Formats: sequence, C-alpha cells, structure tokens
Amino acid sequence: MDEDRIKGKAEDVKGRVKRQVGEWTGNEEAQAEGAVDQAKGKAQNAWGKVKDAARDVADDAKKDEVDRDKDVA
Repeated sequence: MDEDRIKGKAEDVKGRVKRQVGEWTGNEEAQAEGAVDQAKGKAQNAWGKVKDAARDVADDAKKDEVDRDKDVA
C-alpha cells in the first residue's frame, strides 16, 4: 500500500473529526476546515491508489517478461 494512501486516509479522518466537532459546537470555521482536510485526504488517497495501480501494472509486466524468458529458454 502506498504511503500516500495511508497519509490521505489519516487526513480524511482528521477532517471528518474536525468537521463533526465544528457541527456539534456550531463553529462554522472548524466545519469548513474539516471539509477542506477531508477533500485533501481523499485526493491524496486517490493519488496513492493510482500509484499502487501503476506499480501493479509494472510488476505484472515484469512477471510476464520473466515468464516469457523461461518459456524461450
């Protein structure tokens, strides 16, 4: 799992907590900051998923190449 996915999920959770506390206390600034933190976290998590997918494709391609080399030999 990519580090960006972990950091993104943590940022998302932090934002959810901040937003919820803002809702409970009526603090609109905390609600807005929490929503921004959530959006950042979701974007970072998505970027981590893209990186994971790219790494998986590269790993699969390398495995296929090794398998083809074994078949030829």
